[in-house]
Amino acid sequence: MDLGSVMLIALIVVVGLLIVLVAISVRIVPQWAKMVVYRWGQAGPQLVRNPGLRFLIPVADRGSIVDLREQFIEVPRQTAITKDNAPLGVDFLIYWKIVDPLMSQINVANFAGALQGVAATSLRSVIGDIPLDDVLSQREKINETLRLKLDEVTERWGGKVTTVEIREILPPPAVQEAMNRQLSAERTRRAVITESEGTRQATINVAEGDKQSAILRAEGDRQAAILRAQGFSNALKTIFEAAQGIDQKTMALQYLDALKALGSGPATKFIIPLEFTQLIEPIGSMVRSGMAKAPDAKP
Repeated sequence: MDLGSVMLIALIVVVGLLIVLVAISVRIVPQWAKMVVYRWGQAGPQLVRNPGLRFLIPVADRGSIVDLREQFIEVPRQTAITKDNAPLGVDFLIYWKIVDPLMSQINVANFAGALQGVAATSLRSVIGDIPLDDVLSQREKINETLRLKLDEVTERWGGKVTTVEIREILPPPAVQEAMNRQLSAERTRRAVITESEGTRQATINVAEGDKQSAILRAEGDRQAAILRAQGFSNALKTIFEAAQGIDQKTMALQYLDALKALGSGPATKFIIPLEFTQLIEPIGSMVRSGMAKAPDAKP
């Protein structure tokens, strides 16, 4: 082999080594991550690299990309016992993210797995302090309590639990049947109350209508009585005004007309008031006076 061939092979080897070294030392950190650099196996805050093109010292440095995006894990259904000894099946979701890349690398080996294990035990602890009715009605409170408990643990791992969402709570069949009966009874109660309220309102409306009708009738009767009284008053006034123009002679003539009407009837006995004799005395005097003046009048 000649010298030229040896030099070509050496050049190829050198270029290959350079390519390998560049591939090892050059790393691209994406926007959603940071890189923790281990230099001779050690890491520190000064060795945490931000997103962008980063270089590592060959052989001495080793880089680990840490995802900072929010992630979630699904905790499979867990059996928990409530404060009143009712078993429940609960499954939920946990949303979390890394806030300290260095601590998440050196303080815990598997953040997601460790978080899932702590979540299962924390769930049993939280549910064990709450009665069954409160577990079914206070889901938001349980979510917040779980989040706070998990956040306390994950803080030392460089992570943060942002949200805990319970997806499903399954009580045992006997409890579920009792809940269905209770729900049916509650619906029946509401229906009866609604019906009774409607009946009561209808009765009130009818009574109110009768009251208004009675008021209107009373007002009509009052107006009619006022009009009748005014009519009687006007009639009496007219009679009184007419009576003021009647003298004693007119009254006597009226009595005579009345006697004439009585005489035409079948009765044979009449009761004549004493005042009648006093009224006809002037008429008798007038008759006697006229007869005295007539020359051929007979007494």
